[in-house]
Amino acid sequence: MEVLKLDILKNIKSTEKFKDKIDKDNLPKHIAIIMDGNGRWAKKRFLPRTAGHREGVKRVMDIVEECGNLGINHLTLYAFSTENWSRPKEEIDYLMKLLVEFLKSKLKQIHKNNVKINILGDLSRLDRSITNEIENAIELTRNNSKLELNIALNYGGRDEIINGIKSLYKDLMVGNVSLKEIDEDSFKDYLYTKKQPDPDIVIRTSGEKRLSNFLNYQIAYSEFFFVDENWPEFYTNNLHRVIYEYQNRVRRFGGI
Repeated sequence: MEVLKLDILKNIKSTEKFKDKIDKDNLPKHIAIIMDGNGRWAKKRFLPRTAGHREGVKRVMDIVEECGNLGINHLTLYAFSTENWSRPKEEIDYLMKLLVEFLKSKLKQIHKNNVKINILGDLSRLDRSITNEIENAIELTRNNSKLELNIALNYGGRDEIINGIKSLYKDLMVGNVSLKEIDEDSFKDYLYTKKQPDPDIVIRTSGEKRLSNFLNYQIAYSEFFFVDENWPEFYTNNLHRVIYEYQNRVRRFGGI
């Protein structure tokens, strides 16, 4: 597992730019990001954790728009995990409030940019006021085609696999699928990301080097980039640097 250090990009004013170095004919089809470090960003500035979350939302729009501009087809953002429910209730409530604010304030812009919103995860635990906004966003953008934005919300990779197995079992029992038809590719139809390519790139910000139950099935052959910047510090030039580095790696998929 390779580790990419982005020390050169810690300052937004860095003079080295990578966008012009990107090969537009060799773009990743799917980028997945673990948006980590909002709290640490705030702590370094003697601010409450909520300030870090709010700043992090700004980076979401920056990265979504830049992925669309570059021609990336799929972007998955890890917004809230099944394990995040163990956080203080006040912080959880604030995160959900930010999600609703984001959808209300940015949905028109997202729709105008031809971005389709998908949700990966179990929404049954969320308040109805939140799921109403989510359902509205999904419905409004359902026919958009420039970029598919997956928001992983109340998501866990193991939970996704278990739910997929349960759905597959039901189809086996009623004869919708036979045992002989089941393989690695067909099982993908039982995951939240069905019909989408697996992530080419997985990025985790904040310097942590773990995957935290994220897309466990889909990332078997993804390229991993663990960057030092906290999520509020991850600007578009950082994204360009990752893509440039990705294009200079050799992907063998188990071959020679």
